[in-house]
Amino acid sequence: MIEIKVPTVGESISEVTLLKWTKKEGEWVERDEVIAELESEKATFEVNAEKAGLLKPMAKEGDTLSIGDVLAQIDETAAKPEGAAAPAEKTAVAKEQPVAQPASQAPVVTAVANDIKATPVASAIIADKKVNPSEIKASGAGGKIMKQDVLEALANPGKKAFQGAELFSRNVRQEKMSNLRKTISRRLVESKNTTAMLTTFNEVDMTGIMDVRKQYKDKFKEAHNVNLGFMSFFAKACSIALAEWPSVNAYIDGDQLLYHDYADISIAVSTPRGLTVPVIRNVESLSMADIEKKVIELATKARDSKLTAEELQGGTFTITNGGVFGSLMSTPIINIPQSAILGMHKIQERPMVVNGQVVVRSMMYLALSYDHRIIDGRESVSFLVRVKELLENPELLLFGKDPVKTLLEL
Repeated sequence: MIEIKVPTVGESISEVTLLKWTKKEGEWVERDEVIAELESEKATFEVNAEKAGLLKPMAKEGDTLSIGDVLAQIDETAAKPEGAAAPAEKTAVAKEQPVAQPASQAPVVTAVANDIKATPVASAIIADKKVNPSEIKASGAGGKIMKQDVLEALANPGKKAFQGAELFSRNVRQEKMSNLRKTISRRLVESKNTTAMLTTFNEVDMTGIMDVRKQYKDKFKEAHNVNLGFMSFFAKACSIALAEWPSVNAYIDGDQLLYHDYADISIAVSTPRGLTVPVIRNVESLSMADIEKKVIELATKARDSKLTAEELQGGTFTITNGGVFGSLMSTPIINIPQSAILGMHKIQERPMVVNGQVVVRSMMYLALSYDHRIIDGRESVSFLVRVKELLENPELLLFGKDPVKTLLEL
């Protein structure tokens, strides 16, 4: 019998939370197969079996464990049960699963999905009346939806109880705060209490960028196998502006100022477990395609809880996009120890005056929250104006200057 202990995941981390077991008690595991997922205050990581054998968990999901605690035992002397599939076989099966289609291309649902448990009569009513199964409170054994459950949902149109609760419920649920949520809470309070934070606003005409994307998105996807999004334009514009206004890219360390001659830009990503902020290193040295690929890679890892501690540390500046949730304006909070954060927002068509004429343009509000201890008003406003200029004239992103003026050496 061998012991699987909670591994060391960082110098400052002393405890972790057991999120879930990926293998069950008494189940056969192969060597290096993932058996559990743990969450520290900085990231989520997997634990692998050190040897093949039968698994015996020593902790429950949700338990808080210290580094070095015994997580599980594996009986490597046990005989492998007949029919136990190797991980490679499972992987092959997984690869054969169909890829999920975008909502706009997904077929119309004409029956209840297989993962929804309902009686035949209830399924028929749901399909006929187009009732959302998630809005139905199941009363059958094992969470099965019964006929009466569907009829009750139809009899109370516009009245929807909270998930798992009755109408007019006064229920209060208690849930343990995760390590990640504790860290988010602590860092946000620390940011508010230790920085002299102010926010300056501007707006950017996104018409030029949208025209570039419309004209080149197919060729870009064909050439680089990645979509041309907005984040690459913003990251590239910020990297140029950060080089011109170095205090926006600096830290305060005691009585010292730490200036960075590179742009490691953190990208805020919302996940079911909370906000994570992975870092894109040396944005100033990356191409647009490189940035887009990195954004997809980090966002996917964040949502799958696969980010490493290294990928979450060391950013010099942050970009957050509340526009994907519909935010029109916000005051983002500084991601300490950084000194500034740029907030993107929803693109909205608005009437604007251009050359004396009122025209409809695609506009976005920008917000720059900054630490006034290190960044003065002139620097913060000038930085944001420079970002605006670069975004409204995408050709400037090539090397930060107007091509014609550069040609004429002006």
